[in-house]
Amino acid sequence: MAIQTNKLRRQNGMIAGVAGGLGAFFGLDPWIFRLIFLALIPLPPAALLPYIVLWLIIPRAR
Repeated sequence: MAIQTNKLRRQNGMIAGVAGGLGAFFGLDPWIFRLIFLALIPLPPAALLPYIVLWLIIPRAR
């Protein structure tokens, strides 16, 4: 019996695939993560900085 691991990878998406990758990893709709990032926009570094960091550290899906 093989153990299947779910790896965090950026998926094809609207901008960088971060929300799509998070959605696939957690088994949720990517729109949930997009709405979270949009809700954080009034707090300037709170939305943009984590998104850019995730964009840089999460590898692209092959």
